[in-house]
Amino acid sequence: MQFPSVRVAGLAGVALAVSSAALAADGPLPSDEGRVSVVRPAPLNRSLNPPGSRNIRLDIKVVQIPVTVTDVLDRPVRGLRKDDFHLFEDNVEQDIAYLTTEEAPVSVGLIFDASGSMRNKIETSVAAVDQFFQTNLPGDEFLLVRFSTLPHLLTGFTGNTNEISGWLHASQPTGWTALYDAIYLGIQKMKAAKNPRKALLILSDGADNNSRYTAPEIRSLVKEADVRIYSLGLLQGSHFLERISDETGGRMIHVHKMGDLPDAMEKLSRDLRNQYVLGYYSSNGQNDGRYRHVRVQVTQQAVRASWRRGYYAPLE
Repeated sequence: MQFPSVRVAGLAGVALAVSSAALAADGPLPSDEGRVSVVRPAPLNRSLNPPGSRNIRLDIKVVQIPVTVTDVLDRPVRGLRKDDFHLFEDNVEQDIAYLTTEEAPVSVGLIFDASGSMRNKIETSVAAVDQFFQTNLPGDEFLLVRFSTLPHLLTGFTGNTNEISGWLHASQPTGWTALYDAIYLGIQKMKAAKNPRKALLILSDGADNNSRYTAPEIRSLVKEADVRIYSLGLLQGSHFLERISDETGGRMIHVHKMGDLPDAMEKLSRDLRNQYVLGYYSSNGQNDGRYRHVRVQVTQQAVRASWRRGYYAPLE
C-alpha cells in the first residue's frame, strides 16, 4: 500500500506475476521489504504562517485502497460515487477523502506454469496470454517468470509483448511445480516496476511440490507487498492461490474446462482495468508497524467488491 505525500494523483499499484530467473541464495524472507512507505513534507518555516493561523500537520499519511466492484453477471460496475462506499480500518469507520477512477498504465508480472502437468494445456494457456496482451495500453509494462522445477526470469519489464509471447510459444512442459518460489521471485522483481499500479497474474494447474519457500512465508510476503494478485486455476482449484488473491484485492477464477480459459482471462483483464481507488487519512496516528485490517462496504445492492485487506503501518 502506498502512502504518498499530501499531493496524491493516480491509482494505487497493481502487478501481474510471471515466473522468470533463478532465485537468490537461501535466506529468510526480508521482514521490512514491502512495508508501506510514508512521505513527509519538509519542515515548514513557521515564520511564513500568518499569526493566529492553525498549525499544519506534517505527518499526514494518505492510504489508498483499490476496489473492484462487479454485478451479479460479473461485469464491472461503473459510475459509483464516494458516498456509495464505507471504509473501515480495524472496525473504525474512516472518512473517505477522495475517490478516483482514472485509467492508468500497469506493471504486470506473469507467473506461468510450464511444469510437466501442463503438457496438454500449454497451447491453450499461451493463447490466453496472447489474448490478454491485446488489451494493453500505452505505458503498460510486463515481465515473465516461467516455472517448472525451478523459476526462471525470462524477461525483465518490457513493453514488447511479442518478446514475451515468443518465450511462451517456445515453452516445453517438463519437471515439477515450484509455484511458491516463482511467486517469491515475481514479487522481488516487481520492485523495479515503474508504474504505481502493479499486479501478478498467475497461471497454474496444480499445487506446489518443489519449492524452498513455504505457503506461510509467501502469504506473509504478499501481505506486505503492494501488489494485487490475479490467478487462474486450471482444472483444479487452489485454496492457496484463492486466499492470496483475495487478500491482495485481486481475484482467482477456477477454470474447470480448458475451453473456458479465454473467457476467464477476459474477466481478469476487465477487473484489472476497472478500479476505484479510495483515499483516506487514517484516524490511527500510531506509527507502530502493526498490520491494520481494512474493510470496504458498497451501498449498492447485488454487487461484489474486492479490495486489499490491509496494510502495515509505518514503524518509527
